[in-house]
Amino acid sequence: MSAKHARRSPRSSRAYPALALSVLAALSLVAAALSLSAAPRRPGPAVHAAAAPAPSTTTPTASPTTTSTAPAVPATTVLATLSGPTQAYASPGGAPSVLLPAQWLDSPSVLPVVATAGDWLDVRIAQRPNGQTGWIERSQATLSATPYAIVIDLSTEHLELFRDGEQVLDAPAGIGTATDPTPTGQFFLALFAEAPSPDYGPFVMVTSAHSDTITDWDESGDAIIAIHGPLGADAAIGTTGAAISHGCVRLHDSDLMVLRAVPDGSPIDIVS
Repeated sequence: MSAKHARRSPRSSRAYPALALSVLAALSLVAAALSLSAAPRRPGPAVHAAAAPAPSTTTPTASPTTTSTAPAVPATTVLATLSGPTQAYASPGGAPSVLLPAQWLDSPSVLPVVATAGDWLDVRIAQRPNGQTGWIERSQATLSATPYAIVIDLSTEHLELFRDGEQVLDAPAGIGTATDPTPTGQFFLALFAEAPSPDYGPFVMVTSAHSDTITDWDESGDAIIAIHGPLGADAAIGTTGAAISHGCVRLHDSDLMVLRAVPDGSPIDIVS
């Protein structure tokens, strides 16, 4: 998938079960959409943690909004797994805004909690537009937590993985070109998917980010940003990273394997 590190030895990963054929078809479309036509390099980027106690009133649990400097990396982020289709509101008890699906691409909706107010949770949303959040009732979700956070720095063309606020991986990455850039903002890991081909690496990490320049690739209905293998661009990515994709983030397979431990819902900040 694509619309668009190798400094630490990777940890072993567990095999990820195949998704339903319908999901694979949809993800394959998005995957092909955003990475198969490699752009030239520019001269010279799911197991949940144990349940967490309810977050305190109106306390942000994700890193602050920024697209120009690296955000503060949270030591932990509260996650809300929806128990069914859930109505989101513009404010606690306010006007309805969007109905959130219990599953997206046949995977449970696990959403990072941005803030709380009484029995209400402000959560990030996986669907377009980018950066969308909504308030849901706490009774509509099961709470857990993740110690992981990912930061993708487009200026350095590197992906960093943090656990408990400490960096555990800093890897060169293939990022989007100037024509089809990787979008900046605060996103999260929506789900793991089976790679449509070995070129995508051992698996595909589907994020909540969507391309700002591509809205419908090959009639797939979307252009979702993913993190996956190099698609044959290992040499271009090298040790410094490169601008080579249509927005997705490509990693060396060894670096991608380290990310297999990251639970769905973990925050992903993309900064420039």
